[in-house]
Amino acid sequence: MKRLLLPGLLLLFLSCLSVSAQDILSNKFTPDELGKILIPQSKWMPFPRLNDREGWSKADQQMLKAYYDEAQKYLAYQWPSIPATTTLLFKHTGNRTEYEAISFQKRRVLATLLLGEIYENQGRFLDQIIDGVWSICEESYWGVNSTIGQWHAGIGLPDVSDPFVDLFVAETAAVLSWVDYFLGEKLDSVSPQVRKRIYFETDNRFFTPAITYDLWWMGFNSKGDRPNNWNPWICSNWLNAALLLEKDENRRVEMVNRILKVLDNFLSPYPQDGGCDEGPNYWNVAAGSLFDNLEFLNLATNNAFQYTFTNEKVRNMGRFVYRTQISEKYSLNFADASPRLGVNGTMIWRYGKAIDDERMQQFGAFYTGNPDGKISNFQFFRTFFELFRKGEIKHTPKALALPREAWFPDLEVMIARDKEGSASGFFIAAKGGNNDESHNHNDIGNFIVYYNGFPLLIDIGSGTYTAKTFNSQRYEIWSNCSDYHNIPTINGITQSPGSRYKANNVAFSGNKSYARLTLDISQAYPPAAGVLKWQRSVRLNRNKNVDITDEIQLLQPGNFFQSFMTCYPAEIASPGQLIIHYAPLNVKPTDFVIKYDPGQFSVFIEKIDLLAPEDKGVLNNWGDNIRRIKFTADSVKPAGKYNFRVYVR
Repeated sequence: MKRLLLPGLLLLFLSCLSVSAQDILSNKFTPDELGKILIPQSKWMPFPRLNDREGWSKADQQMLKAYYDEAQKYLAYQWPSIPATTTLLFKHTGNRTEYEAISFQKRRVLATLLLGEIYENQGRFLDQIIDGVWSICEESYWGVNSTIGQWHAGIGLPDVSDPFVDLFVAETAAVLSWVDYFLGEKLDSVSPQVRKRIYFETDNRFFTPAITYDLWWMGFNSKGDRPNNWNPWICSNWLNAALLLEKDENRRVEMVNRILKVLDNFLSPYPQDGGCDEGPNYWNVAAGSLFDNLEFLNLATNNAFQYTFTNEKVRNMGRFVYRTQISEKYSLNFADASPRLGVNGTMIWRYGKAIDDERMQQFGAFYTGNPDGKISNFQFFRTFFELFRKGEIKHTPKALALPREAWFPDLEVMIARDKEGSASGFFIAAKGGNNDESHNHNDIGNFIVYYNGFPLLIDIGSGTYTAKTFNSQRYEIWSNCSDYHNIPTINGITQSPGSRYKANNVAFSGNKSYARLTLDISQAYPPAAGVLKWQRSVRLNRNKNVDITDEIQLLQPGNFFQSFMTCYPAEIASPGQLIIHYAPLNVKPTDFVIKYDPGQFSVFIEKIDLLAPEDKGVLNNWGDNIRRIKFTADSVKPAGKYNFRVYVR
């Protein structure tokens, strides 16, 4: 088999040697053993076939009817092409949204039409489905225009003779595979060329490249970084497609065996505490996608992989999503994660059931809403689990866990709140880590403060992704930089990106009256900052206030300013007291005080203009409301101590 080692991919194999003892998936069965336990493609029925109407009667009929009603809106849908000039927008302007809007909509419409035909089973949707399959198969690239530059042809138009496998190539293959699974006989009655085309294109664009090349998302990169969410997310769709489409059992086993090895490259180096450094909003496609893989492996082998759910790391990876929840509407959002958690409640419930975690099941049930006929752009296969498990989920009490505190020692993240199980009062989170984390922001020592479940001092999170987001210009985007986090800028110097810029001496402590994270953030800055020590303490005094204390040592006298980011107006009430006019929508306004020493700081408040292309995402999350409060200390002595206290006025 041909292998192309991309730059640094040799490190993948060297790293795998050091973690092979942890490879709980690929070390369990030999390829021969895997071939014996894998249910053959012709006999595998993860969900009822189309004509098994008794089987489909067990699905949630209200939900299925909602999809049917939505599908009828697309009976006259005109399948668009994706012009070359739209593809080139990413190269010319950095814009990826216009391409994605067309691509994602086509797949969403096709999946919805499939559900409509499953519900009615009269062939009324078949012509539109065939047109959709054919239109998608005729696209030059199944991925998105922002990923073309990751392959040999470089940024611009794709080389159709040399396909690259990205997230959305995999998503497309999975959707087409489910069309083939449910409608195979009906498609053949129209023309056998439809299913033949589905397999040909999936094999050419996905299967063959995925088993031929060692792609960057499969293992450690050239810097030695472990894989991110692309790994399990792509594998979940790869596993779907391979199990459903591949009729050559030897090749099917080969692909499943390779998927196991690739997944181990994600799972083995993952922190034992289960912490997702991409943030809870990415958990859905990181640990959540790992669970999707484990679920399908069990379905395809009569539960031969059930043992994985007793693994403590796998269990911790699941629990992370509810341990970091702030309130019904908000979740922890360091790095690129959004402050509003977008999750699949049914998947969370299933994960909780698999690891026998009642709180996780209740959390998942909380986010399982009423059917509206709208399907997600991604992980289409989760829809079928929801259809057949919703009845069981209805019997699970709905509840948010809201733990009093949680500490992730590997991730170096603390969360704490005033009261267990309640969003009332203060919530804080703070982080250490390093500045080379996945979806990294330069944010060592950053913290957030919420009150009654709504934001007070915030992490901006990510804006709209453009070309700059993931290239050398990433830290030209203001919201990725430390001076727009709740972090000091020392002698005019901000934190630098890279793994050597990190927190030291990180420690968590707490009891019923307080919770505190302490860490030295001095190594997060380059030598030019002239900082020897910057010992930060972020402390919640339960039912009272929040204290941020910095003890510093500089090489020589200097200056710094401490930024505080908020989404409300602020003003100086009197020397030593800054007021934030906290006023979430439909919530009683409250004034908060940041108390400081007026002999140490001058204060400047600025409203951030949101004008750049990346700022569209910031506007979606926060509105045009971002303020930066700068506490500036001039003529700072080489050693000193500084304190800020946050409390209700």
